[in-house]
Amino acid sequence: MTDHAVGAWPARTTLVLLGAAAAAWVVTVDRMRGMDAGPGTDLGGLGWFLGVWAAMMAAMMLPSAVPAAVAVARASRALPTAIFGLGYLGVWTAFGIVAYALFRVVMSLDLGRLAWDQDGPYAAGALIVLAGIYELTPLKQQLLRGCRSPHDRGERGALGAGVENGLYCVGCCLGLMAVLFALGVMSVFWMLVIAAVIFVEKVFPDGPRLTRVVAIGLILLGLWVGVSPSTVPMLTEPGQSPSMEMEMSS
Repeated sequence: MTDHAVGAWPARTTLVLLGAAAAAWVVTVDRMRGMDAGPGTDLGGLGWFLGVWAAMMAAMMLPSAVPAAVAVARASRALPTAIFGLGYLGVWTAFGIVAYALFRVVMSLDLGRLAWDQDGPYAAGALIVLAGIYELTPLKQQLLRGCRSPHDRGERGALGAGVENGLYCVGCCLGLMAVLFALGVMSVFWMLVIAAVIFVEKVFPDGPRLTRVVAIGLILLGLWVGVSPSTVPMLTEPGQSPSMEMEMSS
């Protein structure tokens, strides 16, 4: 492979991943139209949820995975780069299954006090505050460094590199994803906000230091949600969302 060809792969990888993310955003916006019921949104059947979740993760996470994918592209051809993407998104899909199972367990407990007209806002706000505190922990910084570091294992290790980067990414973004569930996992607006924060933390040179700003913002947002949720912009309060435009089925 010539030096020119080797140098072209990173640019092509970037275009492919960003193009895939753009397409995933189109699919996500279309599938989520009218689905946002705010905190505690019903996730529907597992099959339906996984379809939406896969599109969500491709839309939100692929742009921030470009540097890691480029590291693979520098040492190999396009196919291993695609395999890297499959490994990376596979980890996020597994996380979605775990999150879905946890949601179903919580819902089965019939915790009436968590209703939005009772202690729901306090619970959502507390979860967001905890996510803000997590941003300040050494564990968050360690996982973020791993997430930002290349995981190039050569052409034969593309799948492992994708899985490894995905695991670091899930751990690094765990608090931020909890915030998304707390605010409404089917909200395109909050998806955009969380995706932007993830991109800044993972890609910007000062990303690790900006986690302190993110932490303060999340703590303030959590207090706001707990004290006066009706005044939080773009937060759909349960029971006040528009009628869903499609039936969520398994």
